[in-house]
Amino acid sequence: MSELKGGKLNQLERLLPDGLLVDAAWLEAHGYSRALRSQYVSSGWLDSPVRGVYWRPRGVLRWEQVVISLQVLLSYPVSVGGRTALEMRGYSHYLYQAQQAVHLYTDRKLPSWLAKLPDMPAFVVHNRSRFLPGLTDYSDQLSLDSPGEAGQPRLPGALDVDEWGPWRWPLVRSAPERAILELIDELPNSTSFDMVDKFMEGLVTLRPRKMQALLEEAESVKVKRLFCFFAGRHRHQWLEMIDHDKIDLGKGKRMIAKGGTLDKKYQITVPENMDAL
Repeated sequence: MSELKGGKLNQLERLLPDGLLVDAAWLEAHGYSRALRSQYVSSGWLDSPVRGVYWRPRGVLRWEQVVISLQVLLSYPVSVGGRTALEMRGYSHYLYQAQQAVHLYTDRKLPSWLAKLPDMPAFVVHNRSRFLPGLTDYSDQLSLDSPGEAGQPRLPGALDVDEWGPWRWPLVRSAPERAILELIDELPNSTSFDMVDKFMEGLVTLRPRKMQALLEEAESVKVKRLFCFFAGRHRHQWLEMIDHDKIDLGKGKRMIAKGGTLDKKYQITVPENMDAL
């Protein structure tokens, strides 16, 4: 028990901030044996919300703390994206119903305990590099320390870093330009045309240069055609600054909405109620 109160505990207090969590492998790598972990849990200094996962309790554990822990402490290249990233930017007021899931994007397998954490929304995991270029690991650019005057780092691939909570911890999410493409990619199986249309209605401030780069890099013809279709419906001003000639929209027809009507401009089938605005 003397070790519990000694230098090891002081070190862990510096390594693991209140409110964040790590797994047994992380603790083992930093010199904390199973026996020592058990002592910390028994003493109440650590809590184990699910087997093999530990945190220093601070209020109620929220999903943002879980994601920050994955990104910063456990070095998973994962970002919040799609509908969740758009809602984080305040676009959900266009919807009728709040989402009940958190959409995460990564090119690595996330730990199985993520789905076992109690009192959490469902974490829906997507392959981040399926139609957009893969990203290098950026965990070494993130810090739990105060970002100072320079603010949070700039990340490639249309990813933004928010400062979350009173501690201003970094939380990586897709910028709206990337998030709308991620949401469109879920059509028609996991999201609805109406939902995408509502989000697109609110995206009046998309950055055309960033949007242009993503559209040129994206490998999914379906996603690019659908984006152009939805953007055209709402005639946002930024659309005039998108150079369609540099976007590879492929050839031939694409059936997306079964039983829908063919949009002749982009050669995709869409629901009949998706007439031009």
